Amino acid sequence: MKYTLPQLPYGYNALEPYIDQETMEIHYTKHHQAYVDKLNAALEKYPELQGRPVEELLMDLSNLKVEEADRIAIRNHGGGHYNHSLFWKYLDPNNQKDELLVKEINSTFGSVDDFKKQFAESAAKVFGSGWTWLARDNKNSKLVIQNILNQDSPLIMGLQPIFCLDVWEHAYYLKYQNKRAEYIENWWNVLKLI
Repeated sequence: MKYTLPQLPYGYNALEPYIDQETMEIHYTKHHQAYVDKLNAALEKYPELQGRPVEELLMDLSNLKVEEADRIAIRNHGGGHYNHSLFWKYLDPNNQKDELLVKEINSTFGSVDDFKKQFAESAAKVFGSGWTWLARDNKNSKLVIQNILNQDSPLIMGLQPIFCLDVWEHAYYLKYQNKRAEYIENWWNVLKLI
């Protein structure tokens, strides 16, 4: 069974004016599709791995019986597919809230506003390409803000993802050019959960 793009629950223009239609369409149909295609290609010679949930592949990466070049491809392209799938999932033009998460954020970070400030500062500091995550540390069940470079997954680090912000330039460059801070600020308007 081959991996496929997850169905978007909204149209490419649904997040405007914060994320423009052209960026959404290119990001989803070109960038994310490329990760899916390359992950499928990396798994062609491993039929026993095909069809496993991508998060299982990522969490078990070091134990997979694959060639090292294929392990790297699974890490990169599996991570790209997984990360993007979560990114789309928690964007919502209606910005529906999760009151339990809001309560936990208030408890951990002081307030939603304090959390947003810390998250935005962290995202602005990603050097080059990567992601900023709100995740739960599996060791102590605490919420953490974590920057992760490239397409690595928080699953590899023992973190349980909650939501993420894609800070690769392809996620914002058409609309915001080099203004990452403005993209981050506007992203809150379409984030589901808080």
